[in-house]
Amino acid sequence: MISGSLTNSMNTSEEYVLVIPAYNESNTIREVVLGALRHIATVIVVDDCSTDGTMEKLSDLPVTLLHNPENMGKASSLWNGMQAALNLGAKGVVTMDGDGQHDPSELPKLLIAAKTDPNSLVIGSRLWNRDVIPKYRYRANRFANFWIAWASGQVIDDSQSGFRVYPAKLILLCQVEMSHNRSFVFESEIIIEAARHRILCTFVPVQTAYPENARPSYFHPVKDILRITGMVAWRLSSRGFFPSGLWRSLNNNQIAPENCTPTPLRKGT
Repeated sequence: MISGSLTNSMNTSEEYVLVIPAYNESNTIREVVLGALRHIATVIVVDDCSTDGTMEKLSDLPVTLLHNPENMGKASSLWNGMQAALNLGAKGVVTMDGDGQHDPSELPKLLIAAKTDPNSLVIGSRLWNRDVIPKYRYRANRFANFWIAWASGQVIDDSQSGFRVYPAKLILLCQVEMSHNRSFVFESEIIIEAARHRILCTFVPVQTAYPENARPSYFHPVKDILRITGMVAWRLSSRGFFPSGLWRSLNNNQIAPENCTPTPLRKGT
């Protein structure tokens, strides 16, 4: 459950809504939102019980502020914001982080890709610019890419980027229950689930930055990659280890899995 009011209205059902999950982002959130408002009219910020005055930084801006009743993690914040966006009639939901890592000026690139192929999951790919990414995060991401590519049967450029455009269809298809310890599993698992619904990824190269005044990352490379790997192992074992998916991921074959029966994302524990 979330509290708050949807103060913005959609001009047409064709519009995209931006959702930003926020937990203690007071140093960066205002600049991120101001930049985003230059490119997208409807912005929803989901506060995950911040304790540093994050929401006060946005009190005078034309955005919708939602509040989780307790600290629920990134996945639940994203999901709650997505449901609110769909209630506004969004055609697709854009997501980005509030820590300044994603450049709002690149929103048009993702929106163009989404409008060109409205049935794809558009992801801003950062790994082409490896020199600016901390080495431990780059290696963890590459490791995760291999397994998620296998399980989704497609080449994956950046499985951990939160700069995305989700088609409304995908959000409606995935009935998922969240838990706090799956906060960084959701964005990986939904790539796999999307492929099972024949919704593949489109990757758009984007810049990435790590502002000095940003709070420390909540992503723990060892712990969270182990959780992601465990989810992928469960997915693969349930499909007989999906050898055709491995072949597709290694051979740049972007054909959706055939004869697959879509199922909801696994319930969080």
